Amino acid sequence: MASRPQGHRARKRFGQNFLRDPGIISRLVRAIGARPGERLVEIGPGQGALTEPLLEAAGGHLEVIELDRDLIPGLRVQFFDQPGFVIHEGDALKVDFRALRGDGPPLRVVGSLPYNISTPLIGHLLEAGDAVADMHFMLQKEVVERLAAPPGGADRGRLSVLAQYHCRVESLFTVPPEAFVPRPKVESAIVRLTPHASLPQTARDEALLFQVVREAFAQRRKTLRNNLKGRLAAGDLEALGIDPGRRPQTLTVEEFVRIANHLSAEGEAP
Repeated sequence: MASRPQGHRARKRFGQNFLRDPGIISRLVRAIGARPGERLVEIGPGQGALTEPLLEAAGGHLEVIELDRDLIPGLRVQFFDQPGFVIHEGDALKVDFRALRGDGPPLRVVGSLPYNISTPLIGHLLEAGDAVADMHFMLQKEVVERLAAPPGGADRGRLSVLAQYHCRVESLFTVPPEAFVPRPKVESAIVRLTPHASLPQTARDEALLFQVVREAFAQRRKTLRNNLKGRLAAGDLEALGIDPGRRPQTLTVEEFVRIANHLSAEGEAP
């Protein structure tokens, strides 16, 4: 998230659109509510439009991860007098967030994520477990709608179940295209992801859970009876209290966990 840097042209390969609306920036900083003593990490600071108020809110301590090496010299110059400002040059998808946390408090992660990395990066951060306290991301509005979609919603899919299994998901507010330079073709939105301190529903085998979810949504217009027929019979679904005639987008996280745990137990039976 950044204002447009002088002499820097936004790069399509990095998905760069520079946030420049001061009202949106202020609203986002208030939503994050950073405080001194927290470990705040900004992904993709650009020229530092959001970085500056975040530094102030966090008591002068902020770490940023920037992939575009052409932007890094400008950040170093802009924040040269901030000893608590740390730049990690590289790809956030390759950062070990557990190692980054170390023995310190859990990380609060902020960023404006381009469409092509939003899903894998959120998954990567979720794998960091208790190393991450929460995440505030600016994403394409349609991605936020998928993340937050309730059971039965038209936008509900694999990403909804993955995110809601691990986190409390809150869609905060929409950001119009005119808040950016260059102006994107789509609306954006801010989402808050807060990992559960303890999972409301616990899968015995998380890898199996997400295989089941993937298969269930393989053809979202088809019923569970059809999409999961290679896993379990319609009678097994009925025994679990789940109508095999339902479509996958109607299931709650708890129901997917129920199916996965049943399969896990079957696999362990002698």
